[in-house]
Amino acid sequence: MTAAATIASPDMADLRAALGGRAVVLVGMMGSGKSSVGRRLASRLGLPFVDADAEIETAAGMTIPEIFAQRGEAEFRDGERRVISRILTTRAPLVLATGGGAFINAETRQRVKELGISVWLKAEPEVLMRRVRKRSNRPLLQTSDPEATLRRMLGDREPVYALADLTIQSSDEPHEVVVGDTIAALAIYLASSVGDRL
Repeated sequence: MTAAATIASPDMADLRAALGGRAVVLVGMMGSGKSSVGRRLASRLGLPFVDADAEIETAAGMTIPEIFAQRGEAEFRDGERRVISRILTTRAPLVLATGGGAFINAETRQRVKELGISVWLKAEPEVLMRRVRKRSNRPLLQTSDPEATLRRMLGDREPVYALADLTIQSSDEPHEVVVGDTIAALAIYLASSVGDRL
């Protein structure tokens, strides 16, 4: 589902009420705007915002690149799964931005399905590359050909991201546009799930 069919500006209190105790969980590739959009979305909805990567770094006492270097990706993914489950279980309702690989884990997807609404921020490879080039802290892109690596990862992951409840296009438009599209899509999704328009 996309936000192409928009809904008249929904009331945020009604939207929060329809959300109940669920989290809004942003998924997608690195560089898709999950953290930037998530902060603005949380502010609009009047909900707390949590960045899963920041929580993982706090729990581990080291940065994500350090975790990858010292403990390896498998241990990072296990910690990521535990941290996301704890956040969803103890801190919802909230807006949660996840790392690019989090939703690929079947157990994490199931927890998100049980306790939240998943939103895939879908961006084209060119958009992703322009954004991720600005930061050098992407362990999975420390390869001889980062663009080819990103395109391969995107090809592998897109079928899983497509399982999200909502899909929102994340392009070069201002983040506020993506936030507005997400709110409209959430309103339609929640209205259809309760059989009642917001």
